[in-house]
Amino acid sequence: MADQPAPPVDRSPRHDTSWPTAVEIFDTTLRDGVQFEGISVTSEDKLRVARQLDRLGVRWIEGGYPGANPKDRDFFDRAVHELKLETAELVAFGSTRRPAGKVDDDPTLRVLAEAGVGTACIVGKSWDYHVTEALRTTLDEAVAMVGESVEFLAGEGLRVFFDAEHFFDGYLRNPEFALRVLEAAAVNGASALVLCDTNGGSLPHQVEPIVDRVVSHFGDLTIGIHTQNDTGCAVANAVAAVRAGATQVQGTMNGYGERTGNCDNTQLIPNLTLKMGIETLPEGCMDRISSISHHVAELLNMPPMPQQPYVGKSAFAHKAGLHTSAISRRADSYEHVDPSDVGNHTRFLVSDLSGKATIELKAAEFGIALDGAAVADLVDRLKRLEHEGYHYEAADASLEILMREANGWTPNWFDVESFRVVTDRRVDRSFDTEATVKVLVEEQRRVAVGEGNGPINSLDSALRQAIGEFYPELSGIHLIDYKVRVLDSAAATAAVTRVLIDQTDGDTVWTTIGVSENIIEASWLALRDGLYYGLLRSGRPTD
Repeated sequence: MADQPAPPVDRSPRHDTSWPTAVEIFDTTLRDGVQFEGISVTSEDKLRVARQLDRLGVRWIEGGYPGANPKDRDFFDRAVHELKLETAELVAFGSTRRPAGKVDDDPTLRVLAEAGVGTACIVGKSWDYHVTEALRTTLDEAVAMVGESVEFLAGEGLRVFFDAEHFFDGYLRNPEFALRVLEAAAVNGASALVLCDTNGGSLPHQVEPIVDRVVSHFGDLTIGIHTQNDTGCAVANAVAAVRAGATQVQGTMNGYGERTGNCDNTQLIPNLTLKMGIETLPEGCMDRISSISHHVAELLNMPPMPQQPYVGKSAFAHKAGLHTSAISRRADSYEHVDPSDVGNHTRFLVSDLSGKATIELKAAEFGIALDGAAVADLVDRLKRLEHEGYHYEAADASLEILMREANGWTPNWFDVESFRVVTDRRVDRSFDTEATVKVLVEEQRRVAVGEGNGPINSLDSALRQAIGEFYPELSGIHLIDYKVRVLDSAAATAAVTRVLIDQTDGDTVWTTIGVSENIIEASWLALRDGLYYGLLRSGRPTD
């Protein structure tokens, strides 16, 4: 009897009845996240990010301290009128009153009370070492600062969350004091007690039992967790806290945050829901997480992280021949979740490691039908080109053109007869760059001259002048990135160079590649492929 097909892998989440059924996602990208090195935002940026977070479906959005600077004050002022949130609520962040101060004249508390939001999150010390050495006050005064501040804000009609700063360090050193601080917040009206691993030095086996004790101590009160990533365990520590009963998690999109960052919500949310069966987002929102992750990165002017779990471009990318061969038969053989669940997709990478199965899968992804002979020839050609310095897994657009050519297609939109680039350096050290191209297009010979701020810019300008009237769609295609890598540094200025160019039509970004000992030639090859691909995307007939 023939073997029966194996049943599909069971990807359903495995929920333990001791875990919470739901967890509130408290996103602090706009407060803690913007402290990440390299991030600088305007109030308009913050409004746009907040809209994306609301679209994702998080429960809370921490907007920062309204009194920190004019930008944050402007953000809260505008948010009241311009931010129409559907799933989330905006939270203002601040701190407890000052030592020996009074709540009714404390400027921070007054700003929170007048921020125009319904929820405030305030931070207070829960580590005795910080109280005595940083605040230079007594433990009794530190407890009073927390209790009186929570009571004041609650009396102003605000929902109050309390962030217990350095809680895990404080609990390990002096658990009695750490719990006294939490009790002061609880009895005076705090709606949630958030345990903060402020220095990011805790590990999951430490976090889980401590959270368990706090959850047992405070009964039905919401216990939250805030983890930093200094040991690389921010997400793992948050998961450990949820296992112990925490029902609110503070994190940021893409793990942005001070030093090494915060708990990454793009990893935490799928882990809790897809792996543990814990509700985190409204129904139908999970598959937005990849696109929103990338959108937030763009808004914050940060490069996307290809290797980011779940949402990264490489999260479901397969290169090894063994993997691609198996996954072509059973998608679940090398993918721990369905990529579509998080709005991502499977990718097959083509390189000198690729076999026929990978080439066939990649061609199918492009909608190209290759016969056996073409596949075999293409495998050999790819291995040779990769040896010369090409790197097609980073340049899908050039790979698609290569595959179409292997199938008999020849781009016939234009043919460059020759080009020349001249750069003049003036006495004042300024430069003039001029390119001349001779092109055959629509059976006509066209000669055009373009000027630019460098060889590639001037070549692009000249080519567009030569063929632009024949292909007006090129006016919507723009170069957005240009990367050069020297492949053999030992050869110094005679080394082979690899050029990658990113272009966009405003909807999609594509990457093309060129390799040559001449950097202008390498750049030209990548630029030409990019325009070919743009014309393909526009629907321009190929014959």
